[in-house]
Amino acid sequence: MSMESLLSREFLRVVEDAAVAAARTMGQGARKHSDAVAVEAMRKAMDALPMRGTVVIGEGERDEAPMLYIGEQVGRSQAADPEVSIAVDPLEGTNLCATGSPGAIAVLAASNRGGLLHAPDCYMEKIVVGPAARGAVHLDAPAKENLQAIAKRLDRAVKDLVIIVLDRPRHEKLMEDIRSAGARIRLISDGDLSAGISAAVRRTNVHAVMGIGGAPEGVLTAAALRCLNGGMQGRLVPFKPGDEERKKFEERLKGMGILDPDRIYTERDLAPGPEILFAASGVTDGNLLRGVRFFGHGARTSSVVMSMREHIIRFIDTVHLDGSPDVVVEF
Repeated sequence: MSMESLLSREFLRVVEDAAVAAARTMGQGARKHSDAVAVEAMRKAMDALPMRGTVVIGEGERDEAPMLYIGEQVGRSQAADPEVSIAVDPLEGTNLCATGSPGAIAVLAASNRGGLLHAPDCYMEKIVVGPAARGAVHLDAPAKENLQAIAKRLDRAVKDLVIIVLDRPRHEKLMEDIRSAGARIRLISDGDLSAGISAAVRRTNVHAVMGIGGAPEGVLTAAALRCLNGGMQGRLVPFKPGDEERKKFEERLKGMGILDPDRIYTERDLAPGPEILFAASGVTDGNLLRGVRFFGHGARTSSVVMSMREHIIRFIDTVHLDGSPDVVVEF
């Protein structure tokens, strides 16, 4: 049995449990607490899974996390279980959850051993597009040129495009270039991973994501794009500008086996595995997924599970009951 067939339903439960745990803290203004309960719920759900999993994208090199840290072994780890590389973001959009804002999700991606890039905890310059524009854009091309290429592939005018950009001071020049080209911008405060997925799905009214975000989120985005036939280019960049910071950054990359710090990665470079699973569950309402809804005797979740090799994208609405004999489920 393939890794995708064996684990797709199991991973669905993992992200659902993390989403429900995080949603119970929504709007309380405690981002670290929200993240902590999501991490704990996700780690607990992984304990009995039939795999020998290794976390390659986790809670980060800088977080000193007690669980789901990079290199942690997860799953029941029996000899017959498949070896799996795991990338997780138990709560993408911690600030969004803490403030009750749209777009927070719980995310997991998995591949065969070595099938996901072990990206350092740094920034990544990215451009993400849907299937129609895959191969038509280049990270080093001017924004206007990329927008014209996307518009041509979509058979529409540049003025009809909507581009998502993280609302950060570092993107002032990018936003100026996009607006000068005639496209529209949707600024987001956090959550460029869910934005990247939206760009690869029709009727979300998102046509590309541009700018600098997290490198770990870039790998997770690439895994989803492999399943959705979307396109992406990314380049690792240090957190801070400056020659000294750059030197330290390059030393870190060499220690991880990345010898060319200026390399432009595609979605296939970031997630090269022959089998890829991607699962996400909404914490707060977003473009693709509804947030967790609680009722008297349970909760309702909205999730997506993607299987690249099996060519299946499942949008799943799940009602979780607390076992009470008097529970009533509404459609």
